[in-house]
Amino acid sequence: MDLIATELAGVRRWPDLASYVESWQAMQAFTENRAPDTLDQLWLVEHSPVYTLGQAGKPEHVLHPRHIPVIKSDRGGQVTYHGPGQVVVYVLADLKRTGLTIRAMVQALEQAVIMTLAEFGLTQACRKPGAPGVYLAQDDGELAKIAALGIKVRKGCTYHGVALNVDMDLTPFEGINPCGYEGLKTISMASSGVKAAWESVAVTLAGKIISECRLRVE
Repeated sequence: MDLIATELAGVRRWPDLASYVESWQAMQAFTENRAPDTLDQLWLVEHSPVYTLGQAGKPEHVLHPRHIPVIKSDRGGQVTYHGPGQVVVYVLADLKRTGLTIRAMVQALEQAVIMTLAEFGLTQACRKPGAPGVYLAQDDGELAKIAALGIKVRKGCTYHGVALNVDMDLTPFEGINPCGYEGLKTISMASSGVKAAWESVAVTLAGKIISECRLRVE
């Protein structure tokens, strides 16, 4: 698959709606073949509908998948949904070179999302203790999830990344316990009152990730 270069150094756009398995295999190959001086990359992806189970994922959290395929992945975390209208950023980074621990990398990814949402007017985005991802408080005070994340570290390098709901059909999230939490509400930027172009959100988030995660892309 030929990736499309963007105006940001080190950032590539996966064309069209991407197969999860195809992009996953490409990430594994990139990670396996990179050398100590290989520059980091971010891949911007919009997936065809798919449920993915992380390494710790429990099948019972998939309630009624119906026609959507379920794929067991090697990323961290439980079960989530990817589909059209969601920005997925895969982070292909040399973790040692960043100087970050795995935990610090996760926090940096969360911060990049929080900063991106603030730029689009959603200034109340936050973390939830013990539950990786980014959330927005609802009128009833409950936190609803707007972004999920999970990474894999192999040979000291990361792959997989973060998924931010921009403007998508949220119905498939009703077929799972998102990230393993029964009854967790999932929202999007659009359902929160913000209409934004996929490309604009993707490029903004990529720029924040490069900075917050200390990536070497030039």
